[in-house]
Amino acid sequence: MTDHDLPKPDYAKNMRLVGYCDQGGRSDGVQIMVHRGYAYIGHIFSKGFSVVDVRDPKNPKTVNYVAAPNNTWSLHLQTHEDLLLVINNKDMFAQPDLADEKAYYKGAVDKHARADTTERDWSAGLAVYDISKPDEPKQIGFMPVEGTGLHRLWYVGGRWAYASALIDGFSDYILITIDMANPTKPRLAGKYWLPGMNVAAGETPNWPTPNGRFGLHHAIIHEDIAYCSWRDACLAVVDVKDRENPELIVHKVWAPPFGGGTHNALPLPKRDLLIVVDETVLDDQEDGFKPIWVFDNQAKSNPISIATFPPPSDKDYLKVGGHFGPHNVHENRPGSFQSEELIFATYQNAGVRVYDIRNQLRPEEVAGFVPPTPPVRWVDPRPNRPKVLHSADVYVDSNGLCYATDFNAGLYIVQYQG
Repeated sequence: MTDHDLPKPDYAKNMRLVGYCDQGGRSDGVQIMVHRGYAYIGHIFSKGFSVVDVRDPKNPKTVNYVAAPNNTWSLHLQTHEDLLLVINNKDMFAQPDLADEKAYYKGAVDKHARADTTERDWSAGLAVYDISKPDEPKQIGFMPVEGTGLHRLWYVGGRWAYASALIDGFSDYILITIDMANPTKPRLAGKYWLPGMNVAAGETPNWPTPNGRFGLHHAIIHEDIAYCSWRDACLAVVDVKDRENPELIVHKVWAPPFGGGTHNALPLPKRDLLIVVDETVLDDQEDGFKPIWVFDNQAKSNPISIATFPPPSDKDYLKVGGHFGPHNVHENRPGSFQSEELIFATYQNAGVRVYDIRNQLRPEEVAGFVPPTPPVRWVDPRPNRPKVLHSADVYVDSNGLCYATDFNAGLYIVQYQG
């Protein structure tokens, strides 16, 4: 694809569009992993996941699509060496009572996992694929769970994987550890939940915000510590040295007065910092201003917020409609671009933003890329959604190329030029 054929960005600063792909017509994407020259993209509305050949980033080509089981999400995934781990979870947005985002993000979702097992028409658990042939994923293992399923994973090789899981008896997603010693037979090893979540055991929730989502989005692990983003319960730091019996180190809550929705907690170990992302989940900032935080993490038992990233200011994005606020950050996985000074973030209707945090007390935006308005063909089946871009995830490879997904508009490959 020549520069002339590429979509014209709405805004670009120190970033240049290199390539674009509509993912074979399945242009919705959430999590993306780029591995050995192939992008693996989990879908939110098209179900399943796609494989895109990005060895020539100017001409990305969709080479495979693996459908999810009936009524099942596979929007999050992880790659390492010859393995691809893919979540299976009930397709939540397909349910009429959750088509409104407020119903999904502002209340416990355990009732959707309570149906009798014989009535369940979705797949719940972890699917493991062999990707030794990168364009031909072959499923080799599966770990079922009794409940709605898994939401997001962390796996960077070795014996242990980590996931958020909504299991029968719990009010929302909890942390689970997964033994990957035999990838054909993954084993659920341990569980951790915040007190009040184990409804089946008689625990009673005592949340400060009655209409919040007190469930784990996912954890990022460094040196036997899981930094857990617990949505409206904010940040839980958990010791996972004993994978069978994880233990809480500290639980930090800032919602209220802030809006919560914590989505990522990225440790920067050389600098004893945490980058913590609060996800905007409702249109027009109805859920309040959600920042990207910088935490001082010198004391693992007492991380302290010391700064926030400046929001995009090149235009009034609230007037654009849809979600204006953070969603995700590049997570410094092994084999990808790794930096403790540059942070790449998706800002939903404000595209992709790059921040310089060499001065952790004064983060500075140094680059940005806003794709054009999505095409007429719209993938999101939910009623009354504003037709605006929704940059969802960004993965930065070791060469500094950024791969950004969108809920409706396909894959953008962008070169950072800072």
